[in-house]
Amino acid sequence: MDQPVILHMLEIPQAKAALDGIVMELEDCAYPLLHGVVPTVDPVEAFTDVDVVLFVGAFPRKDGMERKDLIAKNAQIFSEQGKVLDKVAKKTVKVVVVGNPANTNCLVTMKHAPSIPRENFTALTRLDHNRAKSQVALKVKVGVDQIKNTIIWGNHSGTQFPDLSHASVGGKPIAEVLHDDEWAKNDFVKTVQQRGAAVIKARGLSSAFSAANAIVNHVHDWLVGTPAGEFVSMAVTAEGSYGVSDEIIYSYPVTCKDGKWTIVQGLTVSDWAREKMEITRKELVEERAMAYEIVGLKQ
Repeated sequence: MDQPVILHMLEIPQAKAALDGIVMELEDCAYPLLHGVVPTVDPVEAFTDVDVVLFVGAFPRKDGMERKDLIAKNAQIFSEQGKVLDKVAKKTVKVVVVGNPANTNCLVTMKHAPSIPRENFTALTRLDHNRAKSQVALKVKVGVDQIKNTIIWGNHSGTQFPDLSHASVGGKPIAEVLHDDEWAKNDFVKTVQQRGAAVIKARGLSSAFSAANAIVNHVHDWLVGTPAGEFVSMAVTAEGSYGVSDEIIYSYPVTCKDGKWTIVQGLTVSDWAREKMEITRKELVEERAMAYEIVGLKQ
């Protein structure tokens, strides 16, 4: 793409000096397509008339903090962000929520921006999708470009279901190449589910470069489109697909064209896979209940 961009960068007041330093670095990179930077601590200024919003940050989980406390803190934050979006952003704005719990933060934001179409809100599971592709490539010893159509179902959490049922390797169904169903159902699933924790343990910090790369992949495919015959994973509004009728943001295999995503329909789902999909669905419903209670929304 050769689309010029103007970056609106929102930060909390305590980090304004660091934000100014990042602006200096961006200027020093001399990117030809970067036509301006708007550093700010004001959400109204940040969101006014924007085309794409990336909610990269969220309130982090701290020692002794239970998951419900994390959800409560972020529900308050993202409800306010949604209200500002509703007032000042373009109604065509595309929203990507990355900060955890990403799916539920996305849902809360969407619920507080009713004038913006529901399909304009997504949460990032592309990092998990990329991790799945990478693990398969390492296992069968091919380039990652040979791996297509891995799937991440459900939540961006430890309950997510990485699924290889419809994946291919070099154009062949994965079953013709892998010959290891035990690995696909156990080690593979656990490795992808726990990859974020493994990165933190190894480097002392959460994923950074790989997460940024996944955000770029997500936005690129949403805006430009997915290649023919290939689908990717995005967390989007469920609304009945594959039996998930709850009002939640659930990761599905999707294709993208003309700036719109479409859930891939008609894929065969085994009983074993259905059980995994149900586990992550239940977690999202529980998260929704906690978040809705905090911000006063009815289920």
